[in-house]
Amino acid sequence: MKKIFLYILAGSLCFSACKKSDDDVNTYVEPEDINVQNSYDDQAIKKFMDENYLDVQGNIKSFSATDTADDKEKKLSQLDYKTLPSGTIYIIRDGAQPPTSTPPKDLTIKPNDSMRIMVRANSYLATLSDGKGAFTASATFINTINGNGVPVLDPTFYYISNVEGKKNPLIKNATTDAAKQPGYYVISGFNEALQKFNAYDNISNSTPYNLQGVIIVPSRAAFARNPHYPYNYAGYASPISLRNRSFVFNFQVYGREARPY
Repeated sequence: MKKIFLYILAGSLCFSACKKSDDDVNTYVEPEDINVQNSYDDQAIKKFMDENYLDVQGNIKSFSATDTADDKEKKLSQLDYKTLPSGTIYIIRDGAQPPTSTPPKDLTIKPNDSMRIMVRANSYLATLSDGKGAFTASATFINTINGNGVPVLDPTFYYISNVEGKKNPLIKNATTDAAKQPGYYVISGFNEALQKFNAYDNISNSTPYNLQGVIIVPSRAAFARNPHYPYNYAGYASPISLRNRSFVFNFQVYGREARPY
């Protein structure tokens, strides 16, 4: 009987969480002016950075209102973050970057590299709350950290080949003009910011993670209001719309190689 109760309780909590996210999406009203959405995004990102910190493994954690254990942690907004012209923000975590190899190797991540990445990413809608932009309708985008625990190779939101003779089947077999373009799949702000990091020197997939940092992509540097690929990484019954959604990535790059094309 106790087990049945726990199953019912777990199911109820899941239903409540999913329903709240659904309700948030259903009540979201898209601003007519995209500049207003951009402003909401920037305000929501600032609020998010004030309300979260990095734990000892580099995971993003929310500050607790009741537990004092995290009182001495630095807010994300207090770390050495950088903002790119696109509005994308990145944080290179101190003490979690690849060591200098001997002999020295170029571990800088290039825009067309093949790479393996351990990653957790959520998407959000930024809306007006109490007169200020705030994130709502959180949805898992991809999660290899709490999922199978194995880095993913070349996720399509990072890179997709449009090289003649080497075109990705998604582009090669596309039936619309939009789907024939890399921008239909790639989150440009993520790719742009990832180039500010170095990859680890092809460490094993079984190596325990120590996340290198954070990339926060406002909707204008993701898909904004453009057509996009119907991603379904999180296993939803049907893909959710990424229109107007901002993204928060928490990650470690396990290895990179120059792509031969």
